[in-house]
Amino acid sequence: METIDKATVKHVALLSRLELSEDELELYSRQLGAILSYISKLNEIDVTNTPPTSHVLTSLVNVDRPDVLKQSLGVEDVLSNAPDKEGDFFKIPKVIEGK
Repeated sequence: METIDKATVKHVALLSRLELSEDELELYSRQLGAILSYISKLNEIDVTNTPPTSHVLTSLVNVDRPDVLKQSLGVEDVLSNAPDKEGDFFKIPKVIEGK
């Protein structure tokens, strides 16, 4: 099993602005060590004849539509139903009060 010491966990907690108790430091050190150990086991697997996979369902096809240039709405059409407008822009109520 890989090990990660409490000092490393404490350092990461400090960077993350987390306050951990001694019990939590001990617990997270063990848990992170177990994760690193599992990753080490995965690195031992021979994948030389395994093709790269981007998705487990290989029968999926790209569902994106083609990027086709087409006419969009004009400014007058877009603003025709606006409750309030100023020039070529929507006008909305002020949300933040200034001093």
